[in-house]
Amino acid sequence: MENSKTIEKKQQAESIIFKRRFRLSEFIIEKIIFLSSFLAILGVVLIFFFIFKEALPVLTSPEVKKEASLKLFFSTVIWQPVSDFPRYGLIPLIVGTFKVVIVALFFSIPLSVGAAIYTSEFAPVRLKEFIKPIVEILAGIPSVVLGFFALMVMASFFHSIFHSTMRLNAFNAGVALSFAIIPVIYSLAEDSLNSVPRSLKEASLALGANRWQTAFRVSLSVAMPGVLAGIILGLGRAVGETMIVLMASGNASMLSANIFDSVRTMSATIAAELGEVVQGSAHYNVLFFIGASLFVFTLIINSLAHLVVRRLQRKLAGKV
Repeated sequence: MENSKTIEKKQQAESIIFKRRFRLSEFIIEKIIFLSSFLAILGVVLIFFFIFKEALPVLTSPEVKKEASLKLFFSTVIWQPVSDFPRYGLIPLIVGTFKVVIVALFFSIPLSVGAAIYTSEFAPVRLKEFIKPIVEILAGIPSVVLGFFALMVMASFFHSIFHSTMRLNAFNAGVALSFAIIPVIYSLAEDSLNSVPRSLKEASLALGANRWQTAFRVSLSVAMPGVLAGIILGLGRAVGETMIVLMASGNASMLSANIFDSVRTMSATIAAELGEVVQGSAHYNVLFFIGASLFVFTLIINSLAHLVVRRLQRKLAGKV
């Protein structure tokens, strides 16, 4: 009896020690996660603060406003910051950015969503295990490699087909950019389609719908919030991409509606000129103003996407 009581007391003591150690480990892990999250948020806030601080003279400094102001940004279509009479026309940069992004989305959305539907709904298990890693490997390819490929191979190929005046243009950059955002859209779309309850698909098939009708009218409809979120993330990646458009677009600030003309995007302008600009000059502040504008644009797009996704989720749940 005494031995059994002693053993029982030892077990209870060990259990108490184990629980204390577990609670201590849990407390430490919780604090580490909190600290990591706090540092990440703090880093983003500091980046925002620095960029907007450097862009603020465009709106507040009388000396900078003589050379560069909101009125001057949209009163000229010429971007010529280095001259006796510098001009900072943002219109060709904005138009060039949208031209490249539209071409990229035109190619990437059908390919990525179509591949996600095929992978989740029709592909055999072995083929699915092969397709998904291959597509997601594209996300690991450096953008400078994609830009170099577009510069040396794709530009010559498209030029031989379309016989465009300019070898490096918005179409070439947009197609190259689509390879960078396809994995983003594909991954989220495929995960969303896989999360659709199997009972909904079986009910659709039981009512006489074929597999294609079930895939598009049931699976894709239910997974639309996740698919839309992937498209928005792809849009954000496309707007902020630098090296691909810098190498493949021709990097010329031309105002034209033709997608086969050379363009210069806002992000490529920052990358090309910030390293050589005089710190504290009007040109320096304008480049940071462009960066702040990209931040604001991305924030607006993400906010609108969040509202749309929530509305779709509420509608699918029958709350609207």
